[in-house]
Order: sequence, then structure tokens, then C-alpha cells
Amino acid sequence: MLMPGDITADIAAVQRVEGVRDILREVCALTGMHFSAVARVTADRWVACLVEDHINFGLGVGGELALQSTICDEIRASGEGVFIDHVAEEPMWRVHPTPVLYGFQSYISMPIIRADGSFFGTLCAIDPEPRVTSLVAIVPLIQVLAQRIADALDAELVSVSAH
Repeated sequence: MLMPGDITADIAAVQRVEGVRDILREVCALTGMHFSAVARVTADRWVACLVEDHINFGLGVGGELALQSTICDEIRASGEGVFIDHVAEEPMWRVHPTPVLYGFQSYISMPIIRADGSFFGTLCAIDPEPRVTSLVAIVPLIQVLAQRIADALDAELVSVSAH
């Protein structure tokens, strides 16, 4: 069974789940963004479990970002997704340190919540270009994809603990 903070086991679990790479590709196709990831987000770490990178962001599997430098830390605290079409046109986000630090103009991130109610991490995407159409329209689709990851992780972790 996975113990809290066992990031290596969490990364391995995400990689064993069939279809997660397809979900990351689907997120890119739905959003028009060129980077997507499943991140394990804990109270003190942000770690990439799987990535789809077509912008050479430079973050691979196991790569870490300083948690406080991410919007995912805020998502972990609130349990709510964040959707930004165009950072430069949104007063709250154009002064936020995260888009400035990482150089993105569009962003989407949805919490991955396990069946027991625990927060696993996020399904997220970024792009240096703004979105032409509002990301809000695809929120329900991204929620479904994040839930599919959560359900598959729950099934995977039950399977692993049974062996």
C-alpha cells in the first residue's frame, strides 16, 4: 500500500495506469495547449508523474517544481480547478508570480481527487500563447478526464495492495 509522501510509488502508479498518456494528449487537443502533465502535489512537493511536452518546457517524469511557485499549491488548498485563457488580460493573473516565472499565457488545472476524498495532485496544461476560445467551455471535459485518472489510480492502488 502507498504511504503518504511515497512520491516514487505515486509516479510508478500513474505510469502503470493505462491511458494516462492518451489523456494528456487529449488535454492538449481540447485546450490547444502544448504541454500537459499529471502532477503529484503534496503539502511540500510538486512532482511530474507523466508529461506531454511540445514546447520544450524541460520538465520530465520525476521533475520537480518549487511548490510555492505553482498554482497547483493553491488548487491543493482550495480543491478547485483554475482556468486562465490569457494571463496578460486578467488582472489577478497578470501580476501573479507563477505565470511570470514560467512564461505561460494560458493555463488549466484540475484537481485529481481519489475516492476516499484525498487530493492526489493535478491534471494541468500550459502554453506560452493565450487561448482564442474560453477554456471555461471545456471545464466539464477536463473534470471527467481528471476523474478518470483518479478512478484508474484507485483501481491500480487496490490492485498493487492486493499483491
